[in-house]
Amino acid sequence: QVQLVESGGGLVQPGGSLRLSCTASGNIFGINTMGWYRQAPGKERELVANIISGSTTNYADSVKGRFTISRDNAKNTVYLQMNGLKPEDTAVYYCNAVRRGWNYWGKGTLVTVSS
Repeated sequence: QVQLVESGGGLVQPGGSLRLSCTASGNIFGINTMGWYRQAPGKERELVANIISGSTTNYADSVKGRFTISRDNAKNTVYLQMNGLKPEDTAVYYCNAVRRGWNYWGKGTLVTVSS
């Protein structure tokens, strides 16, 4: 089993920044992908960004140029730096890890972008 714990969500004004963190614990050997998804009220969960094998990154078109994903293997932690936040970024953000074909999820952290 893999446990994921997120932190860093909160309320921020439009144009502001937040950094989300997600630390993995448990049976972490073999995790090859870590990333972030989000789910806004009334919408399906969507991929925000992920990092594969510690180097290849993917971003949703809506966040390209504003969000940056990074991974610290020594700390078993993945980060999502979010700049230029918009009201439409408001959602619950979930950390995701893929290990040998299995998906693991954190409980989520709420990001609210509002003035």
